[in-house]
Amino acid sequence: MRNLILGLLFAALSCSVTAAQSTGLQSNGAQSSGAQKPPAAQPESTPTFRQSVRLVNVFFNVKDKHGALIPALTQEHFDILEEGKPQTIKNFSAVSNQPLTLGILIDSSGSMQRMLPEEKIVAGDFLRQVITDKDLAFVISFDVSVDLLQDLTSDVRLLRHGLDKARVNTGTASSGIPGLGQGPIPISHPKGTLLYDGVYLGANDILGRQVGRKAMIVLTDGVDQGSQMRLKDSIEAAQKSDVIVYVLLISDPSYGSDSYDMNHLADQTGGRMITVKADKLQKAFQEISDELRSQYNISYTPTDARNDGKFRKIEVKSKDGYKIQARKGYYAPID
Repeated sequence: MRNLILGLLFAALSCSVTAAQSTGLQSNGAQSSGAQKPPAAQPESTPTFRQSVRLVNVFFNVKDKHGALIPALTQEHFDILEEGKPQTIKNFSAVSNQPLTLGILIDSSGSMQRMLPEEKIVAGDFLRQVITDKDLAFVISFDVSVDLLQDLTSDVRLLRHGLDKARVNTGTASSGIPGLGQGPIPISHPKGTLLYDGVYLGANDILGRQVGRKAMIVLTDGVDQGSQMRLKDSIEAAQKSDVIVYVLLISDPSYGSDSYDMNHLADQTGGRMITVKADKLQKAFQEISDELRSQYNISYTPTDARNDGKFRKIEVKSKDGYKIQARKGYYAPID
């Protein structure tokens, strides 16, 4: 009896599978033994024309002559030029509530040993105030190597833990922290401070894969030693990734600093350099927070449609004579 029941079940299952296969074949237009229904008449399709439209987005701040931020302006207050030629604004908005992707780069070379503890505390407080559930941030330290201490996350607890991992590393011993490992260049040097490599990797390897508002805050004395990349390469990587770079220039008087290159890095990308002492870091971070929450965005389609990979100069002008803080240009794509 048991064998008979199993046999009947197997036969029923085989019939079900056969029927399903037959139905599937019919739905796919295969031959079947049954009569075929004539194909349903298809509605006439409307021709669709598609054109690739390239928009250039420019995030910027507006300030008066005293450096105070100017809110609540409209499109009519601005002109935008590319290579000196006026462009037609396609979109304009205030973007204070749009998602932000932020990188914190912290100098952990020997010259920063006295400042590092305060930097970690203040940077952690800043992240707690700025990063929301819709934002992302990461933490990198740079010294004789470039180390990713915390990858992109909106979890402030993880970000603060990443900051806590930062240790002064002069190359005498391994830091024990894995580096990025995916960049196109070596990320270690037996003696040096890989500032430019850190900025390049943060912009190119991490922020370059993100969309929307992107910024990077670099805490350093501005002195680079041993980087494979040059200052020019770091600026280019930030511009190609649409990254605004802020530099908090903080240094031990015993070592000195380099403000010229850092000011150039920030200015070319639409950020700015702030020279601070350790006890003024909180104020500097607050200024950056205010600027990130008070941005405008203009987008336009360039009149020069060539995809030649060349650098194009941008200038946003205020019709009211206000100061504009914006990146200085962008790189056209390459066909």
